[in-house]
Amino acid sequence: MPSASAPASPSASAQPVMPAVVGLKFAAAETEVKKVVTTKVETRAAYTGVTLPADRSQWDVCFQTPAAGSEVTATSTVELSIVAPGTPCPDKAGATLRPSKAPTAPTAAPKTAKPTPTPTKTGSTGTGGTTGGTTGTTGGGGGTYYKNCDAAKAAGAAPIRRGQPGYRDALDRDKDGIACDK
Repeated sequence: MPSASAPASPSASAQPVMPAVVGLKFAAAETEVKKVVTTKVETRAAYTGVTLPADRSQWDVCFQTPAAGSEVTATSTVELSIVAPGTPCPDKAGATLRPSKAPTAPTAAPKTAKPTPTPTKTGSTGTGGTTGGTTGTTGGGGGTYYKNCDAAKAAGAAPIRRGQPGYRDALDRDKDGIACDK
C-alpha cells in the first residue's frame, strides 16, 4: 500500500501593505488602494474650507493614512487628503488655502472723542447770542458749536470759558473770556 504523502503546509502569506499613493491622481490612487483593501476609500480636502466635488478623479493626493508600507487588512480604513488640480499640497493637512493678509472683518479707524454739540432751536437769538459761524473765534472751541447762549445754557454748558469746547467770541458779549455768563 502506497504511503500517503502529507498535505502541503499552507505557505504563510504576507500581510498586505499600504501602497504609496501620495502624488498620484485620486483615480489612480484609489485603484492602487483597492488592490489591498475592500472598504471604501475616504477622502477629504487637504485644505480646510474646501468643498470636494463629486468627481475627484483628477485631484492630487497629498496625504495618506495609513502611511505607505504600513500593514493593512482587507477592512482597513484608508483616508486620502486631496487638492484640486494645479493646487500645491500644504505643509500639513488642514492648512488654510489662502491665508488672509488682512483682517477678515474690516476695522474702522479709531474715532477721536469729540464733544457732541447739543441741538439748538432754530430762530432763537437768545441773550447776547448771534447766529454767526465760527469766524472770529478764539480760545479753542473744538468741534462743539452752540448757535447761541440759550442753546449753551440748555445744554448745561454755560458759562463757557475761553479754551473750553463751544466757546467763541460771538457768544462773549463783553469780551471778558467768559461766554454766556449773563
